[in-house]
Amino acid sequence: MDLGLKDRVYVVTGASRGLGFAAAKELVADGAKVVLTARDEKALADAAGELGPNAVAFAADNADPATAARLVEEARSRFGGFDGILISVGGPAAGSTAANTDDQWRDAFESVFLGAVRLARTAAAELGEGGVIGFVLSASVHEPIPGLAISNGLRPGLAGFAKTLAEEVGPRGIRVIGLLPARIDTDRVRYLDSLADDPEAVRRAHSERIPLRRYGTPEEFGRTAAFLLSPAASYLTGIMLPVDGGARHGF
Repeated sequence: MDLGLKDRVYVVTGASRGLGFAAAKELVADGAKVVLTARDEKALADAAGELGPNAVAFAADNADPATAARLVEEARSRFGGFDGILISVGGPAAGSTAANTDDQWRDAFESVFLGAVRLARTAAAELGEGGVIGFVLSASVHEPIPGLAISNGLRPGLAGFAKTLAEEVGPRGIRVIGLLPARIDTDRVRYLDSLADDPEAVRRAHSERIPLRRYGTPEEFGRTAAFLLSPAASYLTGIMLPVDGGARHGF
């Protein structure tokens, strides 16, 4: 299936590793050109080097108000266009409602929430018909995850923002989509499992609750993201798609 990605230009944040990198890899594999961004300059350069000439690294912090406009300009100056953005940010600090500090909430709000909102608003102002704005969110949009109080507080709010944005920019031919990963086998998920006394037992228990009886791979997530960002998904907007092996039991 031709996704129509050849020579389209995307910005992918949080792209030095994990789900952001997985999505960028699949976009490039199908012919797109991608600006990769994250805070870790060395990891980002390594990621761009792995993807080849159709990927460039641009180190930036989503919490910086100037970042959004700079990323759009980088896409246009390097590749001659700007067709979409995938907003992926690192997970906020783990912890309970009692354990998380005001500083942790404030830092997460600036990077996970406000930074994402700012990126999306800037993209919406700069994209034309056929453009797309994607959010990497979490299964916590639908159901709180124990031990992740900050994520449980912020991710559903971003989903609500994304749905509102989809209504507002739809008449201009711009799509807005959300991906809701659950147990995808990334460094972040392995870290969360490691917080338990018996990480392997926790992994087995999670796997048993997933109908496919396993964690997803970053590649599986990346292929899903590439499709939703592509012209092949041109009639999909305002959706929040679980990428979870069937772990969400509701419709």
